[in-house]
Amino acid sequence: MSVSEQSEQPPAPLAGPAAEIAAGYAFDGAALDLGALLWDGGCHPDAPVRIPLPMLNRHGLVAGATGTGKTKTLQLIAEQLSAQGVPVFLADIKGDVSGISAPGEDGEKVRERAAQVGQEWRATGFPCEFYGLGGTGPGIPVRATVTSFGPVLLSKVLQLNQTQEQSLGLIFHYADAKGLELVDLKDLRAVVAFLVSDTGKAELKGIGGLSTVTAGVILRSITAFEQQGAGDFFGEPEFDTSEFLRTAADGRGTVSVLELPAVQDKPQLFSTFLMWMLADLFNDLPEVGDPEKPKLVFFFDEAHLLFKGASKAFLESITQTVRLIRSKGVGIFFVTQTPKDVPSDVLAQLGNRVQHALRAFTPDDAKALKATVRTFPNSAYDLEEVLTGLGTGEAVITVLSERGAPTPVAATRLRAPESLMGPIDAAALDAAVKGSLLYGRYAEAVDRESAYERLTAEQRAAEAAALEAAAAQEAGKASKAAGNGGARAPKPEPSLAEQVVGSGIFKSLARSIGTQLGREISRSIFGTARRKR
Repeated sequence: MSVSEQSEQPPAPLAGPAAEIAAGYAFDGAALDLGALLWDGGCHPDAPVRIPLPMLNRHGLVAGATGTGKTKTLQLIAEQLSAQGVPVFLADIKGDVSGISAPGEDGEKVRERAAQVGQEWRATGFPCEFYGLGGTGPGIPVRATVTSFGPVLLSKVLQLNQTQEQSLGLIFHYADAKGLELVDLKDLRAVVAFLVSDTGKAELKGIGGLSTVTAGVILRSITAFEQQGAGDFFGEPEFDTSEFLRTAADGRGTVSVLELPAVQDKPQLFSTFLMWMLADLFNDLPEVGDPEKPKLVFFFDEAHLLFKGASKAFLESITQTVRLIRSKGVGIFFVTQTPKDVPSDVLAQLGNRVQHALRAFTPDDAKALKATVRTFPNSAYDLEEVLTGLGTGEAVITVLSERGAPTPVAATRLRAPESLMGPIDAAALDAAVKGSLLYGRYAEAVDRESAYERLTAEQRAAEAAALEAAAAQEAGKASKAAGNGGARAPKPEPSLAEQVVGSGIFKSLARSIGTQLGREISRSIFGTARRKR
């Protein structure tokens, strides 16, 4: 008999292991209510399963097969965090999370679920802001400059190998040192092309050269990336990730929803952009230790896409970010199908677990099930049986208690979200986006002078100077032929390379080496630039 079928029977009084499990969730301080305990054929509304609010910055995992209720679990947790004054970030991959901004719809199923878990359900909408990557799809555009994105994350999204990643790092180093701002992808392309030109090759002699072959790979990757429509994601105005930390006028935390349905076919892009957001927050936030409640809780949906094909260096950077950002008051929940999608070093940092049902239709499924069971503490349940028998909206849960110890494993029937379980209509979403105070700040893209414009202007100036020099040389020859051979020979014109290196832009760059602009930008774990707010 499945857990779901068992739980339809009248609950028996709690005793023995069940009473011990219930006692493990009896917290004194503020906590989020997840649901009610399932045990021995019944759902026990008098035994709530909860998670302490201060423990939300200890990170977590929400896992389970497709259709088991992961998205509704995110919605349930996000609602309660907002109600507690904690800002939330949600990545909306499938376009069905926008309903958190609208009151839910009452109905027989909702009332039945609320009665089973002892919930006083009230239809409630929560304060939301909606964002989109670079203006693709609905939402306030979120853009990053190439400089702030950094070489490590960009190498991941361009799918470069280790050698190519190191060469890209060298390109960023050169641009930083010379004050060439990399705002968008055409800036990066211009610098790469310059460094493999006859003039530019000399610039890298002291720190290692850039091979033409590697430069060609990087340029082709950039071009392919742009052809996928990704060019709009890089540029200005660059989004200030501190916007995610805002609260509404009534004190509730703002739920930031990143609308991603329009870029579902670019998984490397959106997963890497989410990592950029975390890295940018990490750079800017001060150390706070363990606050009474998190400053932000970040839900990383489809997390397996972040780790797929990742280099060792990239995985090490993720692990370090997850480990260190906790002390800055930020909690991260990875959302995926099975725990094996998350590297073990990252999984070890996730103190809170909500595991929805798993399927065991194939030998690989059975192997994944056994591996999942081994990641849980010792349990009074037969977890292999329970995990394959959970119904939709049910999960096996263990969290960190108020003193930081794992709670007993609890099969749980989850509460019903109080906001709309589905998307709001397109017109309401558009009105919410355009009515936001942030829309005027970020909606319009700006293309100011940066590396591309400066190098292009210098190239044109060099070409014009070369033509002028050639014309002067021809005029000199003609004059000499006319009988002026005895006159003093004119000073030879400088070569094209001498003209470019001695030109205004390079003199300016040389002067800037000792200035703040000329110093190499300080970079974080991921190579992302640190910005002054």
